[in-house]
Amino acid sequence: MTIFSGAAGLVIQLVATVVLARLLTPRDFGLVAMVTTFSLLLMNCGFNGITEVVVQRETMNRSEASSLFWINLGMGVLLTLAFASTGSLLARFYGEKPIAQITAGMSLTVVLTSVSVVHLALLKRAMRFSQLAINDIVARAISVALSGALGCAGWGYWALVAGACALPLSTAIGAWWLCSWMPGRPRRTAGTGSMLKFAMHTYGRFSVNYFTRNADNFLVGWRFGAHSLGFYKKAYDLFALPASQLASSTTMVAVSALSRVRGDPSQYRRYLLGGMTVMTFVGMGLAADLTLTGHDLIRVLLGPGWESAGRIFTFFAPGIGVMTLYHTHGWIHLSIGRADRWFLWGIVECVTTCLLLICGLGWGPQGIAVAWCLSFWMLTIPAMWYAGKPIDLGVTWILQAVWRYFAASLVAGFLSWQLMVRWIALPNAQTTPYAALRVLWMTISFVVLYIGAIVLLHGGFAPMRHLLRLLRDMVSSSEDARSTAESRAAVGAAART
Repeated sequence: MTIFSGAAGLVIQLVATVVLARLLTPRDFGLVAMVTTFSLLLMNCGFNGITEVVVQRETMNRSEASSLFWINLGMGVLLTLAFASTGSLLARFYGEKPIAQITAGMSLTVVLTSVSVVHLALLKRAMRFSQLAINDIVARAISVALSGALGCAGWGYWALVAGACALPLSTAIGAWWLCSWMPGRPRRTAGTGSMLKFAMHTYGRFSVNYFTRNADNFLVGWRFGAHSLGFYKKAYDLFALPASQLASSTTMVAVSALSRVRGDPSQYRRYLLGGMTVMTFVGMGLAADLTLTGHDLIRVLLGPGWESAGRIFTFFAPGIGVMTLYHTHGWIHLSIGRADRWFLWGIVECVTTCLLLICGLGWGPQGIAVAWCLSFWMLTIPAMWYAGKPIDLGVTWILQAVWRYFAASLVAGFLSWQLMVRWIALPNAQTTPYAALRVLWMTISFVVLYIGAIVLLHGGFAPMRHLLRLLRDMVSSSEDARSTAESRAAVGAAART
């Protein structure tokens, strides 16, 4: 269900991109991106940290949950007021007057997010992923619909601000409706200090990681201005969206499952490598296909006038697969309760990536894109080694599980390119219909060759059977969850009667 939610979220975001790119200008996107570079960091204060505390702990009582709720809400209010007051400073820094008003509007997203953090975490702890998936899809759909309607009405960048505020508000309403828990009055609770320490390590890791992930926006906006940042941000979003959607949607499932079997090393390793295999299968397929079709895909999605974003995206795409695998090292840190090591590794990642980004700045936005890809290729193996060290999980196990998917994507990508260039001469006209035709044909060719290469490298259909079993397990788990929910509802109704 969470994979389905991530896929649905990806589709919704792509629809929003297609629609809004034709209603708004690159400058509109650039102005909002200048503010969201900072607002998203504050929005996740609590969401990244408190969520992991609630999910990872063996026990959680009502008093502990209430303490976390009021602490998180108080932080949300303070950060909202503080961020709103910095609007004029950001406007002067970027030299853009609208930034002050945009900052005031985007500050609301911070407090709106803090309202639902504990409720969402309790739902994840209870593994009610079907309800969470539906809530996420509905909230995203409302946000996109509002942005589209206001964009059609000529609201410009305010359409993006309104959509950004609508997303956490809709999510909070759904979370409170799905989770029947109500916070008690604020009071001191034993154990709150240890929970906050774990949360601070987790959020510290997120903050360092967030700074790393947004240093490029800061550098491009500062060096090349809002217009260039608009092109770059669209290319980056389409690069990061598949991996981030897949990683974020599966992380809580993986951590919940791995945390329950961390006392059984063989079972833990089997679960972990199985999850990594699926992530690599999907990620490497997307990476190779989007590298081949990226320029035409941008033309189809965004329309004329966004060619610069297409050129930048072509340099981003080769890093999608390894980025997807890289995200899984966080599963290990969180599931074994070592958020402190995750935070320390985040510092290493931040320093390495920022140095690469600074080096790539001289080649413009394309150089920044290349630096991103290099950072993931350089850091993935060391990150896996460091994460697995406390539990003696060697890198060799991981490489044996995933190398065939890397090789299959390279072989299938090369053969697809040769097939397109040498044997099938499709028109090279730069119009949307011809671009869509090239994307469709290249994707079909690549998928067939990719699956064929995986079968050959594995010496059989075992990976395909594994995926089919996974799908069957997902369906059966969904049915079990539904029957369990119905039984609980019946018991609750009888008790009330």
